[in-house]
Amino acid sequence: MSRRPGITRAAMARELHLTSGFATEITARMRELRLLTEAAAPVRGRGRPTTVLQPHPEGPVVLAAELRQEDWQHAVVTVDGQPHDVRRQAHRSRRPATVLAAVRQTVAQARSRYGDRLRAVSLAVAGTVHDRRLVQAATLGWGAVDLRTITIDPSLPLLVGNDATLAGVAEARTGAATTAGTALHLIVEVGIGGTLTIDGTPVTGAHGSAGEYGHLPLGDRRRHCPCGARGCWDLDVDGRALARHLGEPAPADPRTYARQILDRAADDARARQAVTAVAQALATGIAGLTNMHDPHLVTLGGLGPAIRHTAPAAFEGAYTDGLMAFHRAQPPPVVDGAHGDDGPLRGAAIIGLDHITSEPALADWALVRRSPSRRAGYPPA
Repeated sequence: MSRRPGITRAAMARELHLTSGFATEITARMRELRLLTEAAAPVRGRGRPTTVLQPHPEGPVVLAAELRQEDWQHAVVTVDGQPHDVRRQAHRSRRPATVLAAVRQTVAQARSRYGDRLRAVSLAVAGTVHDRRLVQAATLGWGAVDLRTITIDPSLPLLVGNDATLAGVAEARTGAATTAGTALHLIVEVGIGGTLTIDGTPVTGAHGSAGEYGHLPLGDRRRHCPCGARGCWDLDVDGRALARHLGEPAPADPRTYARQILDRAADDARARQAVTAVAQALATGIAGLTNMHDPHLVTLGGLGPAIRHTAPAAFEGAYTDGLMAFHRAQPPPVVDGAHGDDGPLRGAAIIGLDHITSEPALADWALVRRSPSRRAGYPPA
């Protein structure tokens, strides 16, 4: 359902190659488990009336959230993958204790409203995740932070992923890369990150920290990165790089600053030159990653599309020049992501739904739904 919200029972049967009888039996079981319900589909011409599958009004939900440098957002997600009650708020302070206290309050409110219907909290964070823990968030100025405190209830699963990795999952599963077996996703925010997905699954490495592409030494080795390394690609592709090319101080909020420069570039020659330099640095790195990973498709998120479209000739030239000769005849297309700024939140929702619809989680839900103490409630459309 997350890939095809509002799908009819007949269409589901066709896509899964099920007989109509078996499809009826499956949907009956899902209704019994309070996972799905059915409503009459809109009438279109002749033929037998059919039904549309919808989340059950007493079904399980996931709280998906995304932590960024300047703000954070969250939403309640139903089993069809649709976010409800999406809210965004600026950080009152970037101190970990303050940020996590705000998230913890939201989790507590969701638990109070949905009771045991809330089956997991899924968090996308602009930082390095290692063994499901945040070990560094350089753009937030954080070192290692224990995120487990946000759930309060130890029985409520907390899923944590890097924002760029989860944005790549969203593009591969429901976005611009659904037809690509192997897809490379890159997101430019404060620095650059990404992931390689194979059949919709991210390559996360031994401990979950793969995809830190921004910390490849593609930049000037004389520059120190907040991550602790030298010459990181991060420093050449975001608002900090734009400020340096313009001879201006490093911005406090590189993402907002970059958007301002991109807006100015149409009428400001100096701003346009700065964006051109950043576009070339971005495209050169993408070419190198293409040589490394051989993807079918490359998708761009965050500020990436705006940088590319502001200096298209410089971007395409640098991309082509950086490719190995055999790639140039048919280079992997570079396209804009479909989810835009919502990619990480969408990816967090997908990972959360994968968890709560796993076999063990569904078995636990079957027990919970029989409990008379379970609270009801449903997110508004």
